[in-house]
Amino acid sequence: MLTSIASYRLITNDLGRSLQTTARKPEVARETAYYLANIGKVRTIEEFIGDNRLFAYAMRAFGLADLTYAKAFIKKVLTEGIDNPNSFANKLTDPRYREFVATFNFARYGTVATSLERAQQGVADKYVRQVLEEEAGQQNEGVRLALYFQRKAPELSNAYQILADRALSTVVRTALGLPPTTAAVDIDRQAQMIERRIEFDDFKDPVKLQNFITRFLSLWELANPSTYASPAPLLIGRPAEAGFTPDLLASFQNLRFARF
Repeated sequence: MLTSIASYRLITNDLGRSLQTTARKPEVARETAYYLANIGKVRTIEEFIGDNRLFAYAMRAFGLADLTYAKAFIKKVLTEGIDNPNSFANKLTDPRYREFVATFNFARYGTVATSLERAQQGVADKYVRQVLEEEAGQQNEGVRLALYFQRKAPELSNAYQILADRALSTVVRTALGLPPTTAAVDIDRQAQMIERRIEFDDFKDPVKLQNFITRFLSLWELANPSTYASPAPLLIGRPAEAGFTPDLLASFQNLRFARF
């Protein structure tokens, strides 16, 4: 198997091509075609939730597939919208619900909500990216986390956004060398720990963002080593643990720890 860093680079060195490959997979292409052909016909929240295939596609696109069964919950989120600061979605700590409502904003746009580009091709693009990340995670959870962080990090502006998202917080704690036990610390203290070590504007710089992700993947690999086939003389009939592969060692040499 490839190391975490090598797997991540294999996907991201030509991300457009990786996404196209995922989009062309029969099941993905079939579900996307159905979604694009039918979402514009939906006029109400009830119609949206009532079409199981459309609803499941949309939920998966936002990483909410595990909650597809919770239709009453999602109906409440959609019904109240996000314009009112006290709406249900705005009170939830998980930002995915606000993103979902912003895309399917029936509360604001009514019957034309699904005719907007973000509810059509925008969701299809999210779906393909989600499938790409999920499939990467089947081989290496660290790669899935890295891809997710790459996608979300440029939008981050404070530590609380990280702490509200388990995947983001896993990446950041790992990259900063914070022990898992810090998750039990008072949330304000956790935020201070993170904000002392991170300059959020750096995540808008592609080079600095990749340096941070490389650091995360290097430390992830140390804690969760991949297995790979050693050269023939060293095999002795079985694969060896890839604790320090040449790829991993090279990544450490290129890391810039000063900022983080």
